[in-house]
Amino acid sequence: MKKGVLLNANITSVIAKLGHTDQITLADAGLPISQGPERIDLAITQGLPDFLSVLKVITQEMQVEKAILAEEITAINPEMNTAILMHLQQLEVTQGNHIEIVYCSHERFKQLTHDSKAVIRTGECSPFANVILCSGVTF
Repeated sequence: MKKGVLLNANITSVIAKLGHTDQITLADAGLPISQGPERIDLAITQGLPDFLSVLKVITQEMQVEKAILAEEITAINPEMNTAILMHLQQLEVTQGNHIEIVYCSHERFKQLTHDSKAVIRTGECSPFANVILCSGVTF
């Protein structure tokens, strides 16, 4: 049995296959998911699992060098935006690298998800609680 924090086999497999600059999307319950990326649906009911809990576990396994968010989160869901940024700042310290933060329109964000290796759907039901995580290298 795997000893690490991340127990989900599908997510573990996706992260293990990531190369430099590959990306995964962590999504709220409402984000549309295109046919291209692998869909990993964790949603059980509204709020379960919540976005931040899943983000925290995934980033313990994944080296992150860039995060992309929809600019609408800053006005419509500022509490979630702040929580994501705070987590990424803590992650920078843990990983020992700078994480670039990029904002784009929600329409552009949805287009960018097509390039993700996987879209991980949570039960989060707050608006614009989505992030694209771009893989870095550990060396």
